[in-house]
Amino acid sequence: ISLGDEFFLWHLCTVCSVSRVLQSYGGRLEVCLILTFLIIYLKLVSGKVLLEKLIPRILGNQGSPHTWNLHSYKGIGRIPQNLNHLADPSKRILLDRLPQILRGYGQTPGYDAVVVVLDSDRRNCQEFLEELKDLLQNSQPAPQTLFRLAIEEMEAWYFGDRAALLKAYPKAKKGILEKYKQDSVCSTWELLADAIHAGGSAALPNFALAGKAKNEWAERIGEHMSLEENQSPSFIKFRDGVRRLISMANS
Repeated sequence: ISLGDEFFLWHLCTVCSVSRVLQSYGGRLEVCLILTFLIIYLKLVSGKVLLEKLIPRILGNQGSPHTWNLHSYKGIGRIPQNLNHLADPSKRILLDRLPQILRGYGQTPGYDAVVVVLDSDRRNCQEFLEELKDLLQNSQPAPQTLFRLAIEEMEAWYFGDRAALLKAYPKAKKGILEKYKQDSVCSTWELLADAIHAGGSAALPNFALAGKAKNEWAERIGEHMSLEENQSPSFIKFRDGVRRLISMANS
């Protein structure tokens, strides 16, 4: 995987190294390729809820033959200046711990891919990706890693599949939906809330209420999302990047 090719409009970190595993079936041994993912989504549990629905559609059912784990974090934090700094794991701040995470998987056999999915928020995407690349290069030993950014937030993926959104929320305010420009920086989740949540974003004034609503959106919209019809460039990059890992594992 070429880091230069993959760092486009996305924040996602992927580690690739295919492992061959001996499995026993009916007394005979077969050599199978197992692609094991660790996908880390920062900030909110809603990202994990959504990926729990999408990843099986890309990889197949868990263990048939690919396996994966999903982990959510409470926030993004900052890339530490001292990459050897030991961040407090109980705080679950992703970028603070990312150097430790990458070194840990670089030293641990059996993980064929590590995917870190991040919201770009209002950052300059190219600058942010360069910072992540520098972090990777200076976090040794590190796995091969791919970063992907959802622009501006993962809620952009819901806008990318308007049919799924409207199937989950048939009473959505279409006039508000039409104001959205795909993968733009425009307070994405607030705009979605204004379209589908009773009382709009104003009814979600704190982290707890917004988080609960986002979990519901992930559950309801994610159920109907199409892998092929989504118009979000950042979703497409995520989907195709995961598929390339499968292709590499099977080649």
